[in-house]
Amino acid sequence: MTDATKTDTAKKPEFVIHRLFIKDLSFEAPDSAKTFKEQWEPVVDLNLNNDNQHLEDDLYNVTLKVTVTAKIKDKVVFVAEVKQSGIFLVKDFEKEQKEELLGSFCPNVLFPYAREAISDVINRGGFPPLYLAPINFDAIYQQGKAQANAKKD
Repeated sequence: MTDATKTDTAKKPEFVIHRLFIKDLSFEAPDSAKTFKEQWEPVVDLNLNNDNQHLEDDLYNVTLKVTVTAKIKDKVVFVAEVKQSGIFLVKDFEKEQKEELLGSFCPNVLFPYAREAISDVINRGGFPPLYLAPINFDAIYQQGKAQANAKKD
């Protein structure tokens, strides 16, 4: 068997985005009428969470949950939350590569859509635009992996 034949029969990794969609979107502004009278200097808290679910064969559903809470003087002004999901084909990758794709790369793909949904719903709620800065999901993934390894030791 020649080297060319070996290469031709080797499985090549495959990554495909099948679908991107919003699984859940919510917005609450408990006391917005009173809030609009106050000076707009909120404290904004951002919370991120992602998880993945094996669907079938090499298909995975990855969900990025983004929650933004704005407060003025310890009063909640609004809470905006989106669960942005995607169905991804992740085929013929080594286990570690697959985990990194699902834990880092896929959230990187989903975040711009989640950021747009959050910004839009806040704007529709009558509040000034909120622009979320880019997130380094690679660093978050590596940090989580390091913490998990430290717990094993």
